[in-house]
Amino acid sequence: MAILVDERTRVIVQGITGFQGKFQTKRMLEYGTKIVGGVSPGKGGQEVFGIPVFNTMDEAVEETGANTSIIYVPARFAYDAVLEAIDSELDLVVCVTEGIPLYDEMRVHLRLENSRTVLIGPNCPGVISPGKSKVGLLPDRCFAPGRLGIVSRSGTLTYQISENLTKAGIGQSTVVGIGGDPMPGLTFRDVLEMFEEDDGTDTVLLIGEIGGSAEEEAAEYIATKMSKPVVGYIAGVTAPPGKKMGHAGAIIEGRKGTAESKIDALMDAGVTVVQSLQDVVDAIRNIMQ
Repeated sequence: MAILVDERTRVIVQGITGFQGKFQTKRMLEYGTKIVGGVSPGKGGQEVFGIPVFNTMDEAVEETGANTSIIYVPARFAYDAVLEAIDSELDLVVCVTEGIPLYDEMRVHLRLENSRTVLIGPNCPGVISPGKSKVGLLPDRCFAPGRLGIVSRSGTLTYQISENLTKAGIGQSTVVGIGGDPMPGLTFRDVLEMFEEDDGTDTVLLIGEIGGSAEEEAAEYIATKMSKPVVGYIAGVTAPPGKKMGHAGAIIEGRKGTAESKIDALMDAGVTVVQSLQDVVDAIRNIMQ
């Protein structure tokens, strides 16, 4: 099994005629993802790599039976694109767009509350169940099928650590990049709950970073509800005080949100927390042997 995406996932690309939309559509098709349509307002009737383009999400979903979308549109159009996907009652929406105003993200959350749709992102690399489906921009070579679940706030660290694990013979069930914005759709806790219920996942790797409280909230869930072993890595341990970080969600208030507070919370919850990237492979190998 896997979580969120698998061989049955049928994907619409919103913004398929733009440069990024077209480029990533080609890569996802080459990976084997079932891209069944695209949406670009005013360009309905065209084709991209043989994929039909529609003017609206309702039209695309009705014609293709899609259950998932991925959004490659500029930030100023992303709010409307996410809402259109939610209103089309898709199971999953992946939004890779960065720079969406916080007020728009707050309005998206209000619409998600009474919908059937799950949102990953914005400002995320997407999700991959190796060998089954990829909905996002994750580099194929970094991943291989296996039984380790990964959830991460950092795209770059996701690629680097996954490639190290793959080279060490440790494959992944599903890898989820939830993004670094202050109001992501899925949170660490949400994804941990999914991995806990997934028969194809034996162990989970959580890749966090300084700022916000998502890791502390994940620790509360792990301590009380998680039966599977979790390995954690927190980036930013050596960040100097007062340093402005790249991710919008990397905001520290007092001691809350620091690397120390996150590491303490995870260790108190029974998580095996490693101090460096080089230690991740050994820690997971020891647990999964």
